[in-house]
Parts: sequence; C-alpha cells; structure tokens
Amino acid sequence: MSQEKSGSPLLRSEDWWAVWLGLLIFILALGKLTGADLLGWVVKTNLWIDFSKALSPVSKHLAETGFSGFTSLILTYIFLLVLTTIGAAAMRFNVGRFIVGFSIIFWLAYGCLIIGHWGPVAAPTVAEAQKIGMTKLGLRLTGEAGFIIALLVGLIIGNFCRGFAQFLEEATRPEWFVKTAIVILGATIGIKACDALGLAGQVLARGLCAIVEAYLLYWPVVYFVARRYFKFTPEWAAPLASGISICGVSAAIATGAAIRSRPVVPIIVSSLVVIFAVVELIILPFLAQTFLYTEPMVAGAWMGLAVKTDGAAVASGAITAALIQAKAASALHVNWDKDFITMAAVTTKIFIDIFIGVWAFVLAVIWCYWIECKPGERVGAGEIWNRFPKFVIGYFLTFLVMLLVGLGHLQDQEFMKTAKAAMGESDSLRGIFFTLTFFTIGLMSNFRKLWEEGMGRLAAVYVLCLFGFIIWVGLFISWIFFHGVMPPQIAG
Repeated sequence: MSQEKSGSPLLRSEDWWAVWLGLLIFILALGKLTGADLLGWVVKTNLWIDFSKALSPVSKHLAETGFSGFTSLILTYIFLLVLTTIGAAAMRFNVGRFIVGFSIIFWLAYGCLIIGHWGPVAAPTVAEAQKIGMTKLGLRLTGEAGFIIALLVGLIIGNFCRGFAQFLEEATRPEWFVKTAIVILGATIGIKACDALGLAGQVLARGLCAIVEAYLLYWPVVYFVARRYFKFTPEWAAPLASGISICGVSAAIATGAAIRSRPVVPIIVSSLVVIFAVVELIILPFLAQTFLYTEPMVAGAWMGLAVKTDGAAVASGAITAALIQAKAASALHVNWDKDFITMAAVTTKIFIDIFIGVWAFVLAVIWCYWIECKPGERVGAGEIWNRFPKFVIGYFLTFLVMLLVGLGHLQDQEFMKTAKAAMGESDSLRGIFFTLTFFTIGLMSNFRKLWEEGMGRLAAVYVLCLFGFIIWVGLFISWIFFHGVMPPQIAG
C-alpha cells in the first residue's frame, strides 16, 4: 500500500494524516484546560469482572451523572469513523470499502481490548484486583493483554480466513493507526516529563542514562549482530535494532519510515516486540523482587530500560514496585513509597521516548548519504526531507506544547491535575489506535510469507540480543546510576 499519492503530500500521505488526526485530538483535549470538556465522552476500558462495568466515559463527571459506557463506545466509533474516512477520501482510498472495513475492524479490535481487560487476565496487583471484587490474582498482564489478543485474532483471520482479510484490506492501515497514536503519545509524555523535571535532580540526571544506554550501546550491537551473523539487509537490520533496543513498536515504525523500508518490515518487527514485551512483563518483575528488593530504584529503572513498549514498561514498573514494597515490608521491615519506584521506570522510559524523532532523523540522513547513495550521486536536503517521517513533527509538537504548558504551571497542582486528566482523555483514543494497529498487523501477517521473509531468523536475533545482553546491560547501567538511591519511607 503506497503512502504517497499524486497531489499535495499534505493531503495524500498517511504520515501527514497521522499528524492532522493526532493534532486534532490533542487540540480537543486541550479544551479541558479552558473548561470545555470536548473529549469527556470518549470511551474508557476498565478492568472488570462484572461486564456492565467494563466501559465508562473517560470523564468521571459524565460517569457520575449516568452517561453510559456503551453510549461512549458508540460515539467513539462514530468519531473515529468520520475522522479516518475524511483522511481516506483525501488519500483517495476506496471510501465505501474503507467504511465497511474500518467498522468491522473497529468492533472486532475493541472486543479484543475488552477481553484483555478482564480481571483474571489483566489485574496487575492485589489492590487493583480487590477494587473489582477479585480475591486472588490471575495472569497479571494488565490491559496490554488486549493488544496481544487483538494481534492473535488478527493473525487467525490473516492466516486462516484470507478472503475475509482481503475484504478488509482497504482499512488495514497499521502504519497510519500507529503513527496517529505516536502523535498523541507526545502530549502524554510531555506532561509526564513535567513531573520528572519536578523530581529530585539526582533521579532526573540518572534517568538520562537511558539515552546513552539505548542509542549508543544497544542499537549498534543489535544492528551489527543482525547484519554480520544473521545476514539481514540494512532494510531489516535497522528497524529490528530500533525495535529491540529503543522503544519497540514506535521506534520500529519511525525507523522504517525514515529509511523507507517496505511496510511489511516494521510490521513484522512490531509483532515480535509486542510478544516479547509480554514475556518480559511476566518474568522481570518477579526477578526484580527476588534479587533487587534491597535496591528498589535500580529495579524500577531496569524495567524502564529493558521492557520495550511504553505500556508494558510502565506496567512492569508498577508491578515491580508493588512486589518489592511487599517483600521489603516483610524482609526488611521498611515501607517504601512504591510510586517512587514506578517513577524510576517511567523517567527512564520517557527519556528514551523523547529521542525517537531525533533518531529517526539521524537514520534518514545516514541512509541518504551513506547506505543508499550511489557512487558519484549527491543527495540534497530535499531528499532528506522526503524521507523524514512527518508524523514525528506532530509527536514533537504535542510533546513541546505540553512540556511548556506544564512547566509554566508546575506549582499549580489543580491546573496540573486538569492537564493530566485532559491528556488522559486523548490517551484513551491512543489506546484504541494501538489496538487497531495490532489487530491490523495480524491481518497483514501471512505466516507463510513471513517465514519466507525470514521471521524465524528475526525471532532468533530478538531472543539472542534481548536475553543475551540487552536485559543484563540494562540492569548493569541501572545499578551504576541508581545504586544506593532509596525511595522515601511512608508510615504504616
């Protein structure tokens, strides 16, 4: 599926339409800061045992006034259908087939998201389980399980119902969905970064180690291993290195756009990222509880450096914090504030996320001047611009706006609370776009073709690099920067 159409690139490119949709959602979310709650009706998916409580409007005020979750879901579907159909028409898709395809994809994917929030599957901590009436924990996968279920259902359709998958092809746009989500993500990270800047300076400085660790150590090693020992082309090695070493799906998509790889490349890498992130989410918090309960901030930072998707990294940080708090209370007779442990994970992850766009630009320049430059051919600045992933502009814009807004009101706790709530509303839509992404990744993933493309070798590189050195190097660097830093103790 070509991303560039004839005519103005501002209206014919999935990249630019990701910017337009992401910015529109961001601007609507900002309305809450002026007292106009323009996205409060958006649906929120909750942890649930009682299905009637699975959905609610994201606005607590609307929920308290009796606005039903199902109504929110219908309005969210209509809203996204209208926005994406406008984009599809501008990009000259077959609008009729897109509307039908998007509608089917939306309802199937959202069904997967609801299942993924079922308590026995998703509840990550005892406290969260008790809130919904559970007496014991289940799989502890958090709501991210919905992404995995969406991927699996998409894979089943894509491999065993090929005719149906082809019928949905016009609306199967994982790159468009994920790029839109990344633009929205910038705002969420921007407001979180304000909190990080307001924390103790030593924790903030230590969080910066993530930049050096992820970009200057992980990336070249993974790229070298993929090229030298597994004989992958640069087209495959670069997104794989970004996906494993930096920020998972977002980094793989941004890298693929920067080097102009075929769409199938970041899609396959993204599917591996999600699968392995869930494996890490299940294993690493318990390793941290067993071996790092005397170094809680090291454990939190390790989650941020080792787990390769935003949601899974933050979730693993929260799980680790709860587990270590419980272990320290019984073994050391101290009650640490678990939010500071989670903060270590979030801070390191934020600094990694911030530089996705920078890295995409660096790779675009490298590919233009060295990797694909023909002998005697000069590559102009225009070609670098053509290759630059435009959605990254939206990502940086939303990030910077919320960072500056937050820094200007950092001491106003009520304003910051409202700003976080506003970005939480847009973040609910980001979660839906991510779900659509994973579902459509599955639809496009024909295992027979994937195996021919070398998915088995990709998985081998992933296992070797992730479990062979990335996790352990991340632990080592976390130890260097956070060893001896303790969270405050709380009473009780």
